[in-house]
Amino acid sequence: MFRGLVTTGEHTRDDIRNLAIIAHVDHGKTTLVDALLTEAGAFERTEVGTERAMDSGDLERERGITITSKPTALSWKDHRINLVDTPGHADFGGEVERVLNMVDAVLLVVDAFEGPMPQTRFVTEKAVEMGLKILLVVNKIDRPGCNPHAAVDGTFDLLAGLDASDEQLDFPVVFCSARERYVVIEPDDEDGARLPISVILDLIIDRAPAPKVQLDAPPAMWVSTLHHDNYLGYLAIGRIDSGTIEAGKRLAQIRPTPGTTPDPVRDCTEVFRVAKLLAFRGLGRFDVASASAGDIVAIAGMSSLQVGDTLSDPEVERRRMFPALSVDPPTLAVRFRVNDGPFAGTEGKWVTSRKLSERLFRELRSNVALHVENTESADEFEVSGRGELHLSVLMETMRREGYEFCVSRPRVILRENAEGKLEEPYENLVVQCDTEYAGAVIDKLGRRTGEMTTMEELGNGRTKMGFKIPARGLIGYRSEFMTDTRGTGIMASIFAGYGPHLGVTRNRPRGVLIVLEAGESMTYSLARLQERGVLFVGPQVRTYAGMIVGEHARENDLIVNPNVNKKFTNVRSSGADEKVFLTPPRELSLEDALSFIEEDELIEVTPSNLRLRKRWLDHNVRKRMLKASAAVVAAATA
Repeated sequence: MFRGLVTTGEHTRDDIRNLAIIAHVDHGKTTLVDALLTEAGAFERTEVGTERAMDSGDLERERGITITSKPTALSWKDHRINLVDTPGHADFGGEVERVLNMVDAVLLVVDAFEGPMPQTRFVTEKAVEMGLKILLVVNKIDRPGCNPHAAVDGTFDLLAGLDASDEQLDFPVVFCSARERYVVIEPDDEDGARLPISVILDLIIDRAPAPKVQLDAPPAMWVSTLHHDNYLGYLAIGRIDSGTIEAGKRLAQIRPTPGTTPDPVRDCTEVFRVAKLLAFRGLGRFDVASASAGDIVAIAGMSSLQVGDTLSDPEVERRRMFPALSVDPPTLAVRFRVNDGPFAGTEGKWVTSRKLSERLFRELRSNVALHVENTESADEFEVSGRGELHLSVLMETMRREGYEFCVSRPRVILRENAEGKLEEPYENLVVQCDTEYAGAVIDKLGRRTGEMTTMEELGNGRTKMGFKIPARGLIGYRSEFMTDTRGTGIMASIFAGYGPHLGVTRNRPRGVLIVLEAGESMTYSLARLQERGVLFVGPQVRTYAGMIVGEHARENDLIVNPNVNKKFTNVRSSGADEKVFLTPPRELSLEDALSFIEEDELIEVTPSNLRLRKRWLDHNVRKRMLKASAAVVAAATA
């Protein structure tokens, strides 16, 4: 793994434990971290009572998910426990793959009701491959209808299916309620004592392995994640693998090229002085004079930084190098382009192609699972990611930063196999719902070319089903699924590899309502148009020609004018007739809009609004382009 490795004796640092907390979305991982930090007194006085402390971003708090991994630390019984909160969604697997390099064990949190889910498998598989020790926490034992022992059995089956070692299969188990902050020895014993949540901290110290380090070797640290501070600049975060790093001393920054053998001279980007050396405690960071192998720290002082860089000794012959970081390839791509609509530049702060390009390529420094490429147009960029959520989080983050741009419909990334046949990515999907809704779910997924692989009755009127489905078949399905199951369903998917391409499928069964000319929408016109379909806008909304204001009730697109107001006559005033009642417009989220639009449509994303529009706004130009594309398709199929 290393080049230029100096053979030295290994030491065990028994005063430190490094763990990653992994779990499926909404299994209580971040709530458990809150409970452990509170129990250990890691919060400052002003931070007491903080909820979901590790979900520091606005998007994370709003969505209730962890998007970026973050380290924290606490002290318990003369031990320092470093905890790394990891994302639970497979779309952010790039975060997971790199932060597992910092730890020696994982705290696997499983819902006592749902048991291990597909995305639990994704992260756990990475941990098993790296030989990390597994500590199981069965959470939400206070949830009605839960089955904690079935969750343990499911976890054992999961690990066995991943070819875990005998040591990994011999995992300790704790039953708890992170929200209520108690632990029980036997969940079936209703009279059993409720123990404090600190039992989990004792378990970590007793069963998690202490890091084995080389204290007298040259300093080396693999940058697992990064942060940018307005005052300190870049902060390289990772675990020191060997040696000691001191504030004020010099380090070499090495950035190997993927696919090549690291070279201590060629790949060295700079030699810098450590301006700040920071350790973690609770929600904050504090200065330290030095840190040794096994510690998780943040280092400032470099002029540039990327995830996967190596920080090592400034002397060439003593440098240790880690290979370039590699993650699973992306499966979904969208086109980002400059907003060329009539309202361009009126709502956003950063609107030019240069600013858009800088922001997208800057994202690559920390988002290793993302790919950004230039296209044939200087105003358009192709961005590839792990999934719909991965890309939509980037879009939402950029619009909140003041960027204004347009995005196309997501498309799956196809490839050719050894026989020259086209392949597309597939997902393994697991759904749970009330049995009465199972028929609707099976019907919808069948229309999306999904194939059922398993079906199991869970009791209590619940059914669990497994499907193998093309990744494009899941785009936009989540909202339909929640509607079909009346909000009672649970679904999760994970990348299953590539399979046969199933040909072209139509995304949307109905057409759209397209604005004829610029103006402001009026109640009088909208009242007539709502009979033609579902509206996306209400009254007094600015519109322009080519903008989409609703979904047509039929298959074809319809050009409409929502901007006409009722006129005065010599008999009555414009408001003399009966009162007009409008159905509330359908509000589309960014994920809904991405799944709704077709290939010839775009989403206009600004800090204030999301608008749907046709790619070609001029009606005559659009007709010519559609005829041309139809002719190309006809010639290709002839």
